[in-house]
Amino acid sequence: MNKQDDFHSTLNRLHQALGIPPQYGDNCKLPLCREPETLVDTELDFYKRPQRLTPLAFAAWSRMREAAVEQGISLFLISAFRGLQYQYDLIAHKLQDGQSLEQILMVNAAPGYSEHHSGRAVDLGTLGCGALTEEFENTEAYQWLVLNAEAYDFHLSYPRENPYGIDFEPWHWCHLGE
Repeated sequence: MNKQDDFHSTLNRLHQALGIPPQYGDNCKLPLCREPETLVDTELDFYKRPQRLTPLAFAAWSRMREAAVEQGISLFLISAFRGLQYQYDLIAHKLQDGQSLEQILMVNAAPGYSEHHSGRAVDLGTLGCGALTEEFENTEAYQWLVLNAEAYDFHLSYPRENPYGIDFEPWHWCHLGE
């Protein structure tokens, strides 16, 4: 079995176990995101957990964070790379807690479709703002990102009214440079 067949076999198994319909990929319009060959360790995230990104995304994140700090803006990692199994576990836990699959898929992409699998996505936070909340939109950090992230090849993946059906996530940014 080659890597592509193995990837699709793993996705099918994970999706079936979660009850995700076979047409999910076509319906959500999200691109498949494969795990990269190479990841590097970043700084620890806000919760002191190790995180990883691709080398190019980590270099860009580091430059962007340093530029923000130089302008008095607090930015820190909340999460970065997540593998297929991590995404599966995240969704399975929410299902066990009684959330519907429909609710979950509005805030978490199914395994294989999360930009976090690519090693290029970061969830960001700032001091004085709860993690992974829409209130991030009202912070100086978010305003700084809107004006400056593109210069570091980062884009806001899930703006309001995005075509993927994912809720607005002002904290989720993805590096485009690879």
